[in-house]
Amino acid sequence: MPGKVQVRDLQRTRDWIATEEQHQALATARRPAPPPPEWLIEHGIGTGRPPVRVHAGNCWDTRTRCKPATADQARRALAEGVSACPHCRPDTTLGVLE
Repeated sequence: MPGKVQVRDLQRTRDWIATEEQHQALATARRPAPPPPEWLIEHGIGTGRPPVRVHAGNCWDTRTRCKPATADQARRALAEGVSACPHCRPDTTLGVLE
């Protein structure tokens, strides 16, 4: 059976752990969410997953198959024939018109 000193030390350790976990949770909660990417490229389904649509980063019509892209990558995709989203019109914003 553990002695009183061991029980007290164990409780002090448990209290310290609980306090540290609370501090970590608060620090995590205070971190702002990262900003959305400026541009997204939506990829298709299947072998090779080719790009199928370019979106602005804040577009409401994005899907889970989107990956962040730079403005140059988005322009290049549009120039190579990837469709622009009809809702957010990245081709207009990027100055790439069909």
